[in-house]
Amino acid sequence: MSGSLFGSAAAGSSVSIMHAVLTLAVSFVLGGLISLTYMKTCNRNGYSQNFALTLVIVPTVVAIIILLIGNNIARAFSLAGAFSIIRFRSAPGDSKDIAYVLFTMATGLACGVGTYGYAVLFTLFLCLLMVILHYFKFGAAKTPRKLLKITIPEDLNYEGAFNDLFSKFTIEHELIKVRTMDLGSLYQLVYTVSMDKQISQKEFLDELRCRNGNLNIVLSMYAEADGGF
Repeated sequence: MSGSLFGSAAAGSSVSIMHAVLTLAVSFVLGGLISLTYMKTCNRNGYSQNFALTLVIVPTVVAIIILLIGNNIARAFSLAGAFSIIRFRSAPGDSKDIAYVLFTMATGLACGVGTYGYAVLFTLFLCLLMVILHYFKFGAAKTPRKLLKITIPEDLNYEGAFNDLFSKFTIEHELIKVRTMDLGSLYQLVYTVSMDKQISQKEFLDELRCRNGNLNIVLSMYAEADGGF
């Protein structure tokens, strides 16, 4: 019975059932290790459970694809054509998320071709490297950027209107976007700002409110938190 079920797969390659089971098991375990590393090194306010689950599954999926392809060129082109019709509509992550996706794909490829030792070695090395870099906060800015949105009335000239307040409360600032609101009766200014931890954010916002007529002001703790502005 098992021979009839797996005979067509074995016809194009020399993969045994035990080899396939071992490949799936190793790729799943390594995917779980990568996912745990991602959760431990995620420096944002929480992490996406869906993305963490994806990191567990991707190595296994890639390993399955490699097992199905084997040395069959025609099968490789058929799978490439099948996957080319898939459209992913999830929001793109940051560069670190993309790096983890590539990490899991490389692990799945290593498992799929049967080089389990290399797969384990590379996974352990890169996971340890990510933990070390996270622990030492490699590349982290001393003063994280924040995203500031200020709504002003149309009769207020926004060019240089807040320069004195920025000089007083921020280390650096940059106007990155201006747009009109409410049929042109309001403007929204979007800045990236760097503030010292000892600066009072409430005092900063209070003085901005006095300047913009107490209209809406939004200060995001992380500039990346609102990539669409």
